[in-house]
Amino acid sequence: MKKWIYSVVAVPFLLFGCGEEELQTDANTEAPAIVEVEIQTAKLLSAGEPIQLAARITQNEEAVDDADEVKFEVWESGMREQGKMLFGELTSDGVYAVDYTFDHDGVYYMFAHTTARGMHVMPKQELVVGKPDMSKVLEDTSSNSMGHSEHKNEEKDKDKEKEEDHNH
Repeated sequence: MKKWIYSVVAVPFLLFGCGEEELQTDANTEAPAIVEVEIQTAKLLSAGEPIQLAARITQNEEAVDDADEVKFEVWESGMREQGKMLFGELTSDGVYAVDYTFDHDGVYYMFAHTTARGMHVMPKQELVVGKPDMSKVLEDTSSNSMGHSEHKNEEKDKDKEKEEDHNH
């Protein structure tokens, strides 16, 4: 009987001790370092010539060669809906790139959408191609990739659903 009582009393103390140790381990775990993306494409480019859209990805100042995905979103100012999404490939030392040719002068914008090591980073850069007529350039107010065509399609779908519900 005494052994049984000791067992009942000892088990909670052992479990409590293990739980406390586990909490201390979790509290000491550091958050992973931020993934940094540096766009390496020049800001002044020529139309009709192949160029590389490129970005270097690092974490703790070390090259990231295992990014899940690197996509370059490119559009002419004021025409984001007609933009293109191009997949970058690892070239070397954390640099991901894709070849592209701008077919005419203009002001363009580029996001380097990067997903690596559980993080998503998307720096933006303005690209001036050739000698565009700056009086005809529309201001770009995009701050991220969400909310353009996909968002508009979602709104259309919601409107259709409301209409269908109303008709039934």
